[in-house]
Amino acid sequence: MSSLGKDLRKLLSDRQVLDEKEDLMAYANDATFYLARRSPDAVAIPLSADDVSAIIKYAFRNKIPVVPRGAGSGLAGGCTPIHGGIVMDMKQMDSIIEINRKNMTAEVEGGVVLDRFNRELRKQKLFYPPDPQSMKVCTIGGNVATRAGGPRGVKYGTTERYVTGLEVVLPDGSVITPGGKVVKQSCGYDLTHLFTGSEGTLGVITKANLRLLPLPESSTTIIASCVSADQAAEIVSEIIAEGVVPAMLEFLIKLAVMGMNNHIQNPIPLSGEAYLLMEVDGGIAQVESEMRKIKSICTGLGAADIIVVTDKADSRSYWEARSKLYPIMMTLFKRVITEDVTVPRNSIPELVRRVQAIGASLQIPIGLAGHAGDGNMHPTIMHTEISEAFAEKAEKAISEIIKAGLELSGTISGEHGIGIHKNRFIEMEHGPVQIGLMKAIKGVIDPAGIMNPGKIWHEGGTDK
Repeated sequence: MSSLGKDLRKLLSDRQVLDEKEDLMAYANDATFYLARRSPDAVAIPLSADDVSAIIKYAFRNKIPVVPRGAGSGLAGGCTPIHGGIVMDMKQMDSIIEINRKNMTAEVEGGVVLDRFNRELRKQKLFYPPDPQSMKVCTIGGNVATRAGGPRGVKYGTTERYVTGLEVVLPDGSVITPGGKVVKQSCGYDLTHLFTGSEGTLGVITKANLRLLPLPESSTTIIASCVSADQAAEIVSEIIAEGVVPAMLEFLIKLAVMGMNNHIQNPIPLSGEAYLLMEVDGGIAQVESEMRKIKSICTGLGAADIIVVTDKADSRSYWEARSKLYPIMMTLFKRVITEDVTVPRNSIPELVRRVQAIGASLQIPIGLAGHAGDGNMHPTIMHTEISEAFAEKAEKAISEIIKAGLELSGTISGEHGIGIHKNRFIEMEHGPVQIGLMKAIKGVIDPAGIMNPGKIWHEGGTDK
């Protein structure tokens, strides 16, 4: 038993503290296992905000790093404990406190798994739109901390649009409740959304108040097979330009569909080199109208094949396979690094061309998939080998992809966050003045620099 473990057991029960080597190894990384630096020195499993506060106060007094963690499904190394310290596993704080149908809001603890939350909402014909692909396991606290998105972002937006209030434990152990259950508020600085997307660097999110929507009456899935990735990108731009707003509009290359087909009962015909997987939702008449418009656009721009999926089970299987695309690719290659560049939607064709050129020039396979309806593309570097030479090419590809996104007026992350995977690039987007302002805010809220140090900007802490 470590000395840190002994101290934590004075604050929590024995079962709420882990400090055996084998247990700690499980907390050394998130889904980006290749970014693991070191294991934490101990894991604390709080059951309440009071537990969180007690742990934070102890860490603050002793200047021990604290890394909040949800399900560990992130793709940016956000909950990777690069300086050891305490990982705070929030999964046991998983109560759905309230679903208020009359106010169209909910209050949940940070450890609530998103898929479970939506299953409960559907019983009342309600809907929480944010849908990161890890929704079967990811937690709402982690979603809020990273401003998570997903395929539905094109029509419904990402997590921050639905957060109306939070409960947050600050780095000195005090508890604040910015925002609330109202869907409009104009009262002082917007601290609610300062903590939304802060990646655990400013405090620990223990509860969230969330805005809900009515469950859509109807939906239809459409698959367009395209002769090239460039054609698929042009169709995306035209759909948006024509004012059609699908609930989901996903871009996939042939390799991705081939991988998905291994998990689909009725495989998608491989008649093209790139594919658009789309869903329209809303009232029955609206769905029918938007479906016809999309078919017309795809036909007019020469899509090889267009399928309107009439079987709901098939539709569910296609979207489920899409949500599993990252682990599917992991089974086909030695390593997979998924980027998260978002560009203006009219710039998608040019981004596709640039990514293809980067892969060709470096002679490495770069897959393409993404939430094309909102410009959030996921160029994916697929390692055919694990070697220093390939790793160098992959690093160069990452840099060139990010540079291309920024040159097209984009952002280096649309939904995954920065963590440690992209902290060396953030100043390229925001510049020194904005980064300095972020560090100043961090310094005021977390003067000891204990909250998730080393994340978002490269050197970590509050150093200038």
